[in-house]
Amino acid sequence: MVTITPKKEFKQPIFAECITPDALKDKHPDEIAQLKVWEGNKQLNFGELFKTEDDANAQNAESFTITLKGDFGKVRRVGYGMSMGEIYVEGNVGMYLGQKMCGGKITVIGNAEGWAGSEMKDGTIEIHGNAGDYLASPYRGSTVGMHGGKIIVHGNVGTDAAVYMHGGIIKIYGNTGQFLGFRMRDGTIHVLQNADTRVGASMTGGKIVVSGFLQEVMPTFTLDSIKPKVKIEEGDTANGPFYMFIGDLAERGEGKLYVSKDKNPQLKHYERFL
Repeated sequence: MVTITPKKEFKQPIFAECITPDALKDKHPDEIAQLKVWEGNKQLNFGELFKTEDDANAQNAESFTITLKGDFGKVRRVGYGMSMGEIYVEGNVGMYLGQKMCGGKITVIGNAEGWAGSEMKDGTIEIHGNAGDYLASPYRGSTVGMHGGKIIVHGNVGTDAAVYMHGGIIKIYGNTGQFLGFRMRDGTIHVLQNADTRVGASMTGGKIVVSGFLQEVMPTFTLDSIKPKVKIEEGDTANGPFYMFIGDLAERGEGKLYVSKDKNPQLKHYERFL
């Protein structure tokens, strides 16, 4: 196990994609201190910005763990491309958390900035605070979204989450912003509270479940039926009843949008089309 703490309060963005179990396992703190990071436009040694302590008895453990203690809100690309082990963040963390992640687990006891889980393929990210915009979404102009794995957010999520999602599971206990699941192709999203406008815009597949209030159902979705419950994943079912809409028909989509019937009485007029 390795514990990392900042040596100072960061004023500039720090790019530290070397903070992964893949990169740090079997390395002595002196070796870790020589790894390269960027502070703004200056390349520095890791040891100039961070203090590293290790537990020699845990270095050979099957599940290698990195613990980040302190404010990492300016530190970007933590867990970049990680394939094994765990990262435990005791505080906030910066943009691109778990970008291109393909295994292992990241736990954040705080908030995460934008693009957490971008291009994620496997593994688990659990954020106990809020997540910023573009959760599990690619860079603008890219069509490579989340393909697998699981993201759990116990707080709220910003706009444009799960853009171009092709697989995996996202569970949001709080509220979510506009354009959730934009151009979604596959996978499952469950919002336990409320969702803003344009949910599922241009989606062609996958499943979005809103257990709270939905600001609008886009006119390019059509009501198919009313379901008593919806399966989220093995061992996890959302209890309804839910209106089940199909869309986005503007894209000839076959995605499924489930909206709580009890929390959305304004949608009752759709029932005449059943």
